Amino acid sequence: MQMKPTSRTVARSLIAAAVALTCLSAQAAKITITSRDAPGYGFNDKTPVKPVGGNMGTTLGEQRWNVYRHVADIWEKNLQSDVEITVSAGWENLACTATSATLGSAGAWNAWILTETGQLPTIYPQALANKLLGFNLSGETPDDGTGYGNVDIKTQFNARLGQPGCLDGSPFYLGLDGNEGDEVDFAATLLHELGHGLGFSVLGVNNNTGARSGGYPSIWERFMYDNTAKKTWLQMSNAERKASAINPEQLAWIGPNTVAGASMLNPQPVVQSASPAGKIATAPYTASLFGPAVPSNGKLGALAVIATQAGEAGPGCSPFNAANAAATKGKVPIIDRGGCNFAVKVKNAQDAGAVGVVLVNNAGGSFAPGGADSSIRIPSVGITREDGATLKSAVAAAKPYGSRSQPGEVTASLAIDPNRKAGADRFGRPLLYTPNPLVSGSSVSHFDVSASPNLLMEPSINNDLTLDVNPPKDLTLPLLKDLGW
Repeated sequence: MQMKPTSRTVARSLIAAAVALTCLSAQAAKITITSRDAPGYGFNDKTPVKPVGGNMGTTLGEQRWNVYRHVADIWEKNLQSDVEITVSAGWENLACTATSATLGSAGAWNAWILTETGQLPTIYPQALANKLLGFNLSGETPDDGTGYGNVDIKTQFNARLGQPGCLDGSPFYLGLDGNEGDEVDFAATLLHELGHGLGFSVLGVNNNTGARSGGYPSIWERFMYDNTAKKTWLQMSNAERKASAINPEQLAWIGPNTVAGASMLNPQPVVQSASPAGKIATAPYTASLFGPAVPSNGKLGALAVIATQAGEAGPGCSPFNAANAAATKGKVPIIDRGGCNFAVKVKNAQDAGAVGVVLVNNAGGSFAPGGADSSIRIPSVGITREDGATLKSAVAAAKPYGSRSQPGEVTASLAIDPNRKAGADRFGRPLLYTPNPLVSGSSVSHFDVSASPNLLMEPSINNDLTLDVNPPKDLTLPLLKDLGW
């Protein structure tokens, strides 16, 4: 990303310019995509393919281009700007292994520091700055030789995805109907990444230190409110921003459009545990992305704690030994995150006779247990590290309340907290993703994974997403409107 200061022609009041545009401009946005791929590669790949999911392209490159155009059309219909939005698009051999891969990335390639009455000079992504001012800030700037030096957004996606050694067997799904199955929906992935390029990201802040590039705030910071510090990022010191970036489930978005749209979020689901001593504990959860749907209420089962087995990669990563199988049969084991895929842990528990699984984070914050295994028949949920510790302690404390043959048990049930929205703070304001430790490239610039339904701009692309960016399906467009779109 290149950040540019306010030029003399732009140094007028941004508020005045925005008000004028509100009155005069109702034109739908136009998005122009330019390929930077070499002959025979990426968009120019001539490998024959069959039409899929409404994408009628007959070569791999043509189908890739059709998805780009389809997603650009979605954004065009939802945005208003009198200035063309330019996107440089390419396919590259990005980092990957047989079990993981970088899908791609996108972002504002140019950003501008604009002045506004009553505010500090503020960083805006170029596409948004152009929209607010009514002209192309880089229109007279020659390309720097890269072919994308003066564009609004630069994108790149993994051309090897699904090939041997690169998330084997899980290529991009190039259909337009959302029926990706075990593949990766490219349309949803691209819609997400272009959202970042349009402004869904904090710009100019090093989240590891909280320091701003050149000391200038981003427009994003005006709407980030930390419930612990009781400040926006705009009001914080570097040290306070650094702490806020790893303050799980405490950083809320306070933009009025997004807060109004957050009524679409579902009530917060919780695991309620009852001990023989009469103690009740409540733990918010996020349902796993695999296995059967988790019921909103009803008995889950008696909780159990399993021991880590010698030689296994992590808790629950190997088939259960006799002791763990005996502790698990007919119960709900509590299994810590780490060492292997969540679906592997749940399948091993299922094979040992478990009726459900509670997965516990090994870092601060919520998480959505991912994975895929069509043979899993039991429900599973993810809870925070702190709540996991509470449940394990309750299981240990309950044992003396039983008999010699049957130790006391903690019974878990599923319920709904009607006073809390999933993915929002207690005031109904959507939460931003702030796990501890920091996740570079994801922290702060996404909605939190605790949101239900899943939102497009969470850090993971979930199978239940649609290509709708508006409530009651999604909150992406309301947030962009808070920024000025």
